[in-house]
Amino acid sequence: MRAARPALAFLAVLAFGPGAGAAETRPPPGASSCTGCHTEGAAMGRLEGRPEAEIVAALDAFRGGARPATLMNRIAKGFDEAESRAIAAWFAAQGSR
Repeated sequence: MRAARPALAFLAVLAFGPGAGAAETRPPPGASSCTGCHTEGAAMGRLEGRPEAEIVAALDAFRGGARPATLMNRIAKGFDEAESRAIAAWFAAQGSR
């Protein structure tokens, strides 16, 4: 199943890219794991509208251990690079709505 995940993430990037229309309203797989802690009024700050590159860099730093964490490092390791980019792109686009 792990081998299929990059393909799904790639399809999510295609589906949620510019001009995707109604598909843009649905988050990519994995994004729901972020919303518990990163929404309006949440303790960890919201992700909506943050720059995509900032979100990707944070996930990479957590995944690689460069940014210490108690929970995010484990969550970030659950996403490969393509999944991280798809999630970051979706959250970044939410600020422009």
